[in-house]
Amino acid sequence: MPALSGYVLTMPLPHQDRDLETWMTAYGPALRRFFRRRAQEADVDDLVQDVFLRLQTAQFGAPIDNVERYLFATARNVLISRYRKLASRSALLEDEWRDGIEVADQLSPERIAIGQQEYRRVVDAILSLPPRAREAFELHRFENLTYQAIAHRMGISKESVKELMHRALVRLAEQMEDGR
Repeated sequence: MPALSGYVLTMPLPHQDRDLETWMTAYGPALRRFFRRRAQEADVDDLVQDVFLRLQTAQFGAPIDNVERYLFATARNVLISRYRKLASRSALLEDEWRDGIEVADQLSPERIAIGQQEYRRVVDAILSLPPRAREAFELHRFENLTYQAIAHRMGISKESVKELMHRALVRLAEQMEDGR
């Protein structure tokens, strides 16, 4: 890379633009590599442009002794600004999302009683199943056994387990509907 130390960006605009163009040619590829490792590919060119935009709008009163260090410090600051902007946007979206959701009612004694009643109805419905259908249902739903494992344990075919499960589910659905 060419030695660009000592440039002062407070000179008239035509010279400033020439100097900036030289810096872009010399340091643009390195800045792209820097951003590719730290940001999404779609954002790389925008981030590089932000670095040179900050450089162009900066008002320097003294020469930059180490251009490379200055550019990469600026690049780091651009990246930090981008992350902060994304984080604040994310927080704003989360707040909007939370505002859109109705807050669930607190568990009132009435809601607890209704829940307990429903639980008892489900347990009673399961207990009222025929013994073999109840056994297949319990093995599948509470012990997480496959139909094949249930068939092996009960000494029946897998198709018989499917039929028992079907009968159990139909009967449970009917009993839960009738209780409403």
